[in-house]
Amino acid sequence: MSPVAHTLLAAGEASQHRPLIVTLFAVFVVATLCITVWAGRQTRGAADFYAGGRQFTGFQNGLAVSGDYMSAASFLGIAGAIALFGYDGFLYSVGFLVAWLVALLLVAEPLRNSGRYTMGDVLAYRMRQRPVRTAAGVSTIVVSVFYLLAQMAGAGVLVSLLLGITSDGGKIGVVALVGVLMIVYVTIGGMKGTTWVQMVKAVLLIVGALLLTFLVLLKFHFNVSDLLGTAAANSGKGTAFLEPGLKYGATGTSKLDFVSLGIALVLGTAGLPHILIRFYTVPTAKAARKSVIWAISLIGAFYLMTLAIGFGAAALIKPAEIIASNKAGTTAAPLLALHLGGVDSSLGAIMLATISAVAFATILAVVAGLTLASSSSFAHDIYANVIRKGQATEKQEIGAARWATVGIGAVSILLGALARDMNVAGLVALAFAVAASANLPTLLYSLFWKRFTTTGALWSIYGGLVTAVGLVLFSPVVSGSPASMFPGVDFHWFPLENPGIISIPVGFLLGIAGTLLSKEDPDAGKYAELEVRSLTGTGAH
Repeated sequence: MSPVAHTLLAAGEASQHRPLIVTLFAVFVVATLCITVWAGRQTRGAADFYAGGRQFTGFQNGLAVSGDYMSAASFLGIAGAIALFGYDGFLYSVGFLVAWLVALLLVAEPLRNSGRYTMGDVLAYRMRQRPVRTAAGVSTIVVSVFYLLAQMAGAGVLVSLLLGITSDGGKIGVVALVGVLMIVYVTIGGMKGTTWVQMVKAVLLIVGALLLTFLVLLKFHFNVSDLLGTAAANSGKGTAFLEPGLKYGATGTSKLDFVSLGIALVLGTAGLPHILIRFYTVPTAKAARKSVIWAISLIGAFYLMTLAIGFGAAALIKPAEIIASNKAGTTAAPLLALHLGGVDSSLGAIMLATISAVAFATILAVVAGLTLASSSSFAHDIYANVIRKGQATEKQEIGAARWATVGIGAVSILLGALARDMNVAGLVALAFAVAASANLPTLLYSLFWKRFTTTGALWSIYGGLVTAVGLVLFSPVVSGSPASMFPGVDFHWFPLENPGIISIPVGFLLGIAGTLLSKEDPDAGKYAELEVRSLTGTGAH
């Protein structure tokens, strides 16, 4: 039997290990559902559903933020990218981490002071409510769906590996299961349930990553040089595996793609809706700052561990074996756990099941946060303030959020099924690009530019959104390559996989152009109020 077949058999088809795998999965799912039901019983109003009653401490929120941020892309996608592309794969980790400085320095405190539940609250404070809230709601939903794509794809790959599912229908069924669980989490638990699940998941993920890192280093007698040398030799690429350029250096286009990816990663975090709403769950701006500092510490430690996990997978598993399991390398971390425990042993099966269950908990927590962000924005911005013109009761608003959760879940299941063979880190990078193109310029201009107008906000959001999404649709991500969403057709004309290098400047420039060309006279008094409030917290909810 070939090594690939051997590994896949041990990973999912060996009947003696399947009961153990299913049991561990069931324990994780039931535990998180119990937390959700417990939290749901304490959710009584809009403040509880949207912001967890603003009762979480800086440390608790920092743990939840890191749980929200360390997604399937962080654990499965980055480990897979490093395992296949070495140095270039680790660029995702660097970008994801550096991005937190932008969030800390520019967004966390002013957002907590200025808003109530959503990004739309901040924009609507000094601009025309209905058009701005509609734009903010649309943008939030689009960014969240892009991010959800990655989580759904990761879930499909992971559970298929574990249960030995090889058919496309089976993988789509797994994606649908995740979507249903996501809908249950959000509709029952709201922000309180989602936050507690994220905190538990963050602890599990860090412990799981620590275990893998320790075992990899132990295997190489804590000699990092030996680990890297073995990874380079086993990769078949030699020293090029440890140098820049394996993925982003072969051509001028790939170098541009690298720059585009870097810009999107660094600027995207401060515009991600599910991260932004986390700042509303703490009682004060000081707690918001603390939560970001805690998040940076935890996420930084985790991303250092992805180095050991990714290079460990490259050193201990043949590239063909990883690619046979998943073309984009998404299963590298679970397969590493299997190899560390022993491919034919019960310990290997336990390791595989445990790490995969942790990764699955990761996916469930992140999709719950994303769905909550988008359904909250629909209910609070579009339904309550645009459709009902501020006349909706809290009960009606929460009901709308729950129905929106079902709709967004259905869309995510459909798109996740299409994206099941794509690298989840790359998919998340697209969400970062869209967030940095549409949300970030509008948010920064609204907070810091006195002259900024409603027209500028609309041009910035819709212009950045249409440019980013349009370029993605006509890029190699969707068609024209074996790893595309639709590999059998080719209608791509945009050469880059990430649109950030074009769409982010477009979003910023359109905000300026829309403001300067509009005949609106900004309300200086309202801007002064927002400035005082964002800097001091006076009047904050």
